[in-house]
Amino acid sequence: MRSTVATKSRIPLYDEFQREKLRAAGRFNAQLMDFVRPHVLPGVTTNELDKLVHEYTLDHGHVPACLGYKKYPKSICTSVNEVICHGIPNDVPLHEGDIVNVDLTTVVDGWYGDQSETYLVGEVSDDAKRLTQLTFESMWIGIDAVKPGGRVIDIGSAILKFARKHRLAVVREFQGHGLGEEFHQEPAVPHYPEPSSFRDVIRPGMCFTVEPMLNLGTRKGVLNKADGWTVRTADGKLSAQFEHTVFVNEDGPEILTLTQDGPQRGHVFS
Repeated sequence: MRSTVATKSRIPLYDEFQREKLRAAGRFNAQLMDFVRPHVLPGVTTNELDKLVHEYTLDHGHVPACLGYKKYPKSICTSVNEVICHGIPNDVPLHEGDIVNVDLTTVVDGWYGDQSETYLVGEVSDDAKRLTQLTFESMWIGIDAVKPGGRVIDIGSAILKFARKHRLAVVREFQGHGLGEEFHQEPAVPHYPEPSSFRDVIRPGMCFTVEPMLNLGTRKGVLNKADGWTVRTADGKLSAQFEHTVFVNEDGPEILTLTQDGPQRGHVFS
């Protein structure tokens, strides 16, 4: 969602009890992603995906975090092809060759889980497959830069270096964010080396998302003023995104939103 980060005097550090709450939220969110996964097919509308996610979340006693957030009208974001982020589900069917990012956020017992994946809809172009693969890898490169005693800027530096190597553009207007009992909080996690993120030391007990958005063409996006949410690439070229929620332990990052059925580290999209 839109990266409106709460202004706080410090970054929250969570204790073991709170970490278990975050783990539970992440586990359910990953379960939800696995639930929707087999339904992302040609001919299915993103409204149908939204309904499935909404009902599954409520049936399990949890809350769809996106619904009503800053007046957002749906329970998930579905960003198809050139849409960078915040695509609003609609009645247009997915087509063979599309790529679609499904962004899920839920509230479990007052704590947030947040993640996204880009899906290949049937057989896609080589460009679409390459972009999806490299965006997935860039997320893991960013996660690998999370080291206690390091700095948040290390995450963006690693992602931008990788993207430039592969001649892809990193979106700068949207970023990762702290997560807990609030949707967006400190620290802000830019996916490029934003100088202000040098001040934020990575400490055990922190929780935040790593969610790079990479584009085939320009990094710049254009907001759809009619709906106030949908952001498309300025040149109409493809965009992809992956996201995990990360908790910082003494020995490094713990991924709270790992799925059972989805792509794991090292996955090759085919």
